[in-house]
Amino acid sequence: MSKKLQNVDAVNKMLAGEHKFQTNKTHGFSESKKDTKKRLVGETWEETDPKSGITYLYEQKDGYVMKTKRGAETLQSTRDSLSTFSNCPKETCTCKSPNHLDRKMKTIHGMCFDCVVEMENKLRVEGKFNEYAIKKMTTNATEWIKRAEQDVELLKQAYTRTYEVVSNADGKTETVDARMTPAEFADKVEREFQEYREKFMQEVAKMETKDD
Repeated sequence: MSKKLQNVDAVNKMLAGEHKFQTNKTHGFSESKKDTKKRLVGETWEETDPKSGITYLYEQKDGYVMKTKRGAETLQSTRDSLSTFSNCPKETCTCKSPNHLDRKMKTIHGMCFDCVVEMENKLRVEGKFNEYAIKKMTTNATEWIKRAEQDVELLKQAYTRTYEVVSNADGKTETVDARMTPAEFADKVEREFQEYREKFMQEVAKMETKDD
């Protein structure tokens, strides 16, 4: 068959929907070999490869199926979370690959490290940095004392409870008496902590009025 006739034959097959490029099926990002169910766009499902044991997540797109390893979407979500700093100025922030300083600043300010530095420099120029710093210190101090109160409560539970310990050797149960009674703990630990807390909060109050 001449090349011209081959081209005519190819066109006729394409018009009839019988050309090899129309009848051959592709896989990976097109169709699953095993799944022949009619899917709606946006529908997702999972399949496990019996040979490798790897589970894949499929999503029906408009005209094709996207295939990813199970867990890859969680990893991407984590990456997106680490690279998203809600309080950074979007027009100037250049943080694309967050490091440990960026992640630390995110928990405190919701910004990457460079944007925090820029924000603090701006406050210095405007003469507002001292007010900002004092507010930050008092907030941190208040949060610290709250955590200390929780620690005291945990100590109370640990020191005033009676425990039963089961021996692995013979299965016998042994009772371990509490180190303090609730009254003793209140008199020694809680009373001293409350005295410290009052002094601590007085110092915090002084910081709040220092710049007035």
